[in-house]
Amino acid sequence: MALVVYWYDFICFGIVVAAYIGSLWILWRKEGASRCDDNTIYESLLAAQADGDGFVRATHKAHVGSNQLWSSCWKGVHPGCLLLTRFLSFVAMAVFLSWDILDWDANKEGLAYWLRWQVPVCALIILVPTSLTSCLIKKAKAKPLFLDDLWTPCWRKLNPVWLLIYRAFAFLCLAFMFEAAVALDGAFAFYFYTQWTFTLVMVYFALGTVISAYGCWVYTKGHPSANGVRYEILKRYMEENIITNGMTYREKETKGNIKLQSHYVEEEIQQRAGFWGYLMQTVYQTCGGAVLLTDIVFWCVIVPFLSDAHLGLNTLIACMHTLNAVFLLLDTALNSLPFPWFRIAYFIQWSCLYCVFQWVIHACGFTWWPYPFLELDTPWAPLWYFVLALVHIPCYGLYVLIVEAKNSILPTLFPRAFIRSY
Repeated sequence: MALVVYWYDFICFGIVVAAYIGSLWILWRKEGASRCDDNTIYESLLAAQADGDGFVRATHKAHVGSNQLWSSCWKGVHPGCLLLTRFLSFVAMAVFLSWDILDWDANKEGLAYWLRWQVPVCALIILVPTSLTSCLIKKAKAKPLFLDDLWTPCWRKLNPVWLLIYRAFAFLCLAFMFEAAVALDGAFAFYFYTQWTFTLVMVYFALGTVISAYGCWVYTKGHPSANGVRYEILKRYMEENIITNGMTYREKETKGNIKLQSHYVEEEIQQRAGFWGYLMQTVYQTCGGAVLLTDIVFWCVIVPFLSDAHLGLNTLIACMHTLNAVFLLLDTALNSLPFPWFRIAYFIQWSCLYCVFQWVIHACGFTWWPYPFLELDTPWAPLWYFVLALVHIPCYGLYVLIVEAKNSILPTLFPRAFIRSY
């Protein structure tokens, strides 16, 4: 099944993209302007809240008051009439929707399939991690990410151009395999979690290539890199303090002062990363757990036990389930990006998004599951989903250990060449 793209397809894609971007722009302009100017956080559903002085502030003209949500625009009409009208409308639409589902999907995975006891249990297994990780993302406080960390290698003598060349090479190799997979299977290729993860790795290397190119441009203009600044600061303070301090206690105190002073100097001279920098780091950490999950499940579960016509092993599939991790691990060995634990939340949400995608397309008529352990018509389905949820922790933890080992072992083996990233 080959992928055929006509010229008018690009016009359709352009219309959709333009409509999406235009709607986001309108929401940003209008919704941003409709926020109240007062300091209230929430508005009561029944009455406006009084402030500390006993006064009730008037609602901003562009802000929707809570009483407008349940009151009628007709004088003398009780709000209960509006409530009854809305409830009856909901019941009528729910009846017609259920009728349509039963009539259209009678010969496929109909309503009875989704009313099995396994479905709400598996849905709960998906919803609970999604909710918990959303709270974790909202409350987590990470260390600041600096712009230099995105493109500066962790090796002192390595020119940033080499990291740029490597990222561009990795992106081109992945793009070649991606094009081959899409040309072979068409849009059906995105039915698998492998393609989702593979695409995400490509996005990381694309972002890394662009940001590394910018970093190399800054580097050629003569601006010092973060590693060079750290090294020069530490060297200067060491030279100044070793000469003037000879006692052991004073040496320890001096080292503490060196770290504190160099930290403040770094804060002053380094530029914080912006949206694209944090996006690159988030995609990088999501890829770290996703590629290990994909490759471990493929080589340890699917190939030995679940191979079939759709999941068979060939050269392209073997390369896609190997080189994605190889390229990412090599980039980890070269870059200076931190790898905090809390961003496992994005990895979990990435997998939950794929599960929701599978459920939606099966609710729309698909009957074949890409992975047998995602099927819902078996009493073991909740156990499979629970195990898959737990597997995310060791997969992400393994990549965290790899990064920790890099920052712990390599400085000992190469003290003059390697610079600890954090």
